[in-house]
Amino acid sequence: MGMEVDCTPEDLSRCSYEERCVELGEVKDMRLEAEAVVSDVLFAVTDMHVSHSLTSGLDVAYINVETREGKRYCLELTEAGLRVVGHVFDQVDEELSSQYHETVYSLLDSLSPGYREAFGNALLQRLERLKQTGQ
Repeated sequence: MGMEVDCTPEDLSRCSYEERCVELGEVKDMRLEAEAVVSDVLFAVTDMHVSHSLTSGLDVAYINVETREGKRYCLELTEAGLRVVGHVFDQVDEELSSQYHETVYSLLDSLSPGYREAFGNALLQRLERLKQTGQ
């Protein structure tokens, strides 16, 4: 008796990384998740990269981000979500207690009006392109 899955082997290439991990019982590698986070929102911030100084692993990764307002943050990515752990690149402030955000969009939305504007503009441009192509 096989295990039931939402994604068939043929569909695996169309399933997200997260869905594959859940369905196949794999452990997510937070370093890979962090790279995906960076590529998703790099267009809307001044700088964003996975930290090379702080140790990342299967359960945690650190991302440095500079907002369009010039503020720098060190973010922690875990299964619980993302949170600010420092106000300088590559630095974790153990005494800083910030709330977890489920998505990078939510976190950046709370930190940066410039991010909100860039994200909104990108969305409008995409909608315009869809409208022009008749889709």
